[in-house]
Amino acid sequence: MIGHLRGYSGTVEVLGKPLSRWSGDLYRRIGVSFEFPNHYLKLTARENLEYFRALYDGDTESAMAVLELVDLAAHADKRVAEFSKGMKNRLNVARSLLHRPTLWFLDEPTAGLDPVNAKRIRQIIAERREHGVTTVITTHDMSTADQLCDRVAFIVDGRIATIDAPAALKRQYGRREVEVCWDGDASVSAGSARFDLDTLADDDGFHQALRQPGLATLHSLEASLAEVFVAVTGRKLGG
Repeated sequence: MIGHLRGYSGTVEVLGKPLSRWSGDLYRRIGVSFEFPNHYLKLTARENLEYFRALYDGDTESAMAVLELVDLAAHADKRVAEFSKGMKNRLNVARSLLHRPTLWFLDEPTAGLDPVNAKRIRQIIAERREHGVTTVITTHDMSTADQLCDRVAFIVDGRIATIDAPAALKRQYGRREVEVCWDGDASVSAGSARFDLDTLADDDGFHQALRQPGLATLHSLEASLAEVFVAVTGRKLGG
């Protein structure tokens, strides 16, 4: 979809046009942030972005604007060789937004980031979606996929094994049960019980569980996306 592979089978349409009919103008419309940093290490963050910005002949964001976006403005004049992996990854994201793409590809966008900066990147993705930017994320981080994606596809040996909205996938691969947990008190020990979701309204045991002292949690037992991943691919996350 980013035009790098040749000789593939099948057909691909990007922004409503077959990929084979796109030329260099494709790169005015798409942005790509790779998992692995690929900047000029002897240049500063600002110099890197000014260089890549100059390659585009259309409207662009300023280097400082995208650095502010990923919280790197304070390091604008630091050489990239001195950046941590997480800072380099955020600089990747900043560079991919310079030319205001309408189709945005992100490869493991939260890899190597602490929770605060991972949250920031997720917020940027969500904000771009609200502004009509279509975003394609490849990731093993199921939390990111669950929070951000309208649809999730699991690919096994080059083929899409299943694709659907995260909520639909979690229901499909989960159990139609509800689990009630209680802490108990001097008269009743802590415990838990599960009940069939389809018969809750008439289940006396469920109603009794809700009245247990120290009622703590009430959860439906849909699968997590991580569990869906394992079920669909037969592989562990990160494997």
